[in-house]
Amino acid sequence: MTSETEPACQIFSFQDYKSSPDPIYEIAAGCLVPSPVPIVIDNGSFQTRAGWACKGDEPGAPRLLFKSVAARSRGAARSETQIGNDISNLEPLRWLLKSQFDRNVVVNFEIQELMFDYIFTHLGIGSEGGVEHPIVLTEAPCNPLHCRQMMSELLFECYRVPSVSYGVDSLYSFSYNNAQHSLPPPHTGIILSSGYHCSHVLPVINGRLDAGNCKRVNVGGFHASSYLQRLLQLKYPGHLAAITLSRMEELLHEHSYTATDYHQELEKWRSPEFYEREVHRIQLPFSAKVLGGAVSVEERQERRAQQLRRLQEINTRRREDKLQQDQQRLDKLLAVQELLEDGLLDQFHKRLVELNMDSAEELQSYISKLGMAVEQGRHRLLHCEGAEGKTEVSELEHPMEEGEVVGEAEPDFSEESTEMEKSVSLAQPVFNMAEYHQLFVGTERLRVPEILFQPSLTGEEQMGLMETLEYVLGRYTPAQQQALVSNVFLTGGNLLYPGMKERVERELLALRPFQSHFQVTLASRPALDAWYGACDWALQHPPGGDGEGWVTRQDYEEKGGEYLREHSVSNIFIPMPIAKPAPRPAEALSATPAVASPGAVASSIGASVTLTAQS
Repeated sequence: MTSETEPACQIFSFQDYKSSPDPIYEIAAGCLVPSPVPIVIDNGSFQTRAGWACKGDEPGAPRLLFKSVAARSRGAARSETQIGNDISNLEPLRWLLKSQFDRNVVVNFEIQELMFDYIFTHLGIGSEGGVEHPIVLTEAPCNPLHCRQMMSELLFECYRVPSVSYGVDSLYSFSYNNAQHSLPPPHTGIILSSGYHCSHVLPVINGRLDAGNCKRVNVGGFHASSYLQRLLQLKYPGHLAAITLSRMEELLHEHSYTATDYHQELEKWRSPEFYEREVHRIQLPFSAKVLGGAVSVEERQERRAQQLRRLQEINTRRREDKLQQDQQRLDKLLAVQELLEDGLLDQFHKRLVELNMDSAEELQSYISKLGMAVEQGRHRLLHCEGAEGKTEVSELEHPMEEGEVVGEAEPDFSEESTEMEKSVSLAQPVFNMAEYHQLFVGTERLRVPEILFQPSLTGEEQMGLMETLEYVLGRYTPAQQQALVSNVFLTGGNLLYPGMKERVERELLALRPFQSHFQVTLASRPALDAWYGACDWALQHPPGGDGEGWVTRQDYEEKGGEYLREHSVSNIFIPMPIAKPAPRPAEALSATPAVASPGAVASSIGASVTLTAQS
């Protein structure tokens, strides 16, 4: 985001980043000889990173970085699916987006296959005849066996890869940063990892993951973005369409921070001076044509005068129409009075009944009142330009015709009232359209990252990250606790908020005994170190060597898709024996007749053996 230099406040604007399609690279010669180089894929729930584990490669970044989403319209062909950076703007297609993840576990393998196609195609590999390169793939901590089985089946059966290695992304980042700090293996520590959908507390003892004491907190970057979007939409209901999830992610990355002491920091925001100094105003796009300051005072006065003239013309036409109607009624009543003067009493009384009148005196009273209203109307029409405003009072309720009112009062518009309206319009303050289209992001900057430590802010009934850490530490002896807290490692894209390391140190100071030692380390690149760690591991453990950590095609065919070769940064392989289902009592009774011949018994035994072999 770019800041506009203003002394009074900080005004920012949304960048609305647009992704550009990834190019299709050509395979370098060093990636093919003397043997195919492994492909390292960090399969993240928010972003996928892929590249070559090649010694001659530049250590800058992976070749491919794209969001783990796919969009395909209903009824569209498979080739029309848009993946990752092919979608320049996610918001118009938000309702079509699909991911291969349920939280941090891959469950939609149709989308995962599309992701692999995208990766292999843009790395320059034609996957029609198979992929000849080994694959290093990250997975979730304590990944279910079924998910690993489906992933191995996809890689070995669909792409025919020679071998694959699975590892935990947080452990890759932990190992990579320990190597950067020259810490000798085996490493002992505890990892606090926070991603897009969930966070983890992972204890590592002597270089191996203690899977039995790993814990997950279902709070991540997605929950933070949704929480910020909900807060701002409740605060600014007039800008619901402008407060999108993509913009909220931009606000999180650029403007949020973690408070060392949450309640003390909130108290600071009570001060008006602190608020004006620290609040971030986010300028939304708006049309400059509707700005109030774009119209001069003279133009506004001229528009107001034109409106008043039009109102006066409308009232004049209404008075003329009213005068004409009253004149017609007066002529009708005078015609009835002439019948009385001519002595036509029968016709006169008949017309009186039609007019709902009782006597000639009542008729004469209505004629006099209506004549007075006609004279007043003519007088108003003659003097409406120069006379002061008058309000005619006529409370006549004549029963001649339904819906007719005699002498309806009409307002006058004089020169004096026109001048008064002009002066009032000049006294009104000018509406600032630019300020109306600004989002004031104040306490939301620290309230949103706080959900990592207090998930109850979003209605989640679970422990926060530090409470979970305290629970995990409580499962170890004091000596093991001291060894774990001597290397507290923070990694993951959702821990990039400024002040996160200081907050964890303060929380640990409150948790640990008095004068106990601990050390908190933040990953050098929390979002990318997992890929770099996997790349270093692939270079140190080539697939053609001792085979540590590599599941070959032969292993897959002999031991099944859920099989895992363990290594220092992998999950723990715990095979789950599948018990054969016991026969139902009804089936056992039906399969054993009361009296059976030896041939029937032999045939039934052979059928049961066949069914067991098939199962």
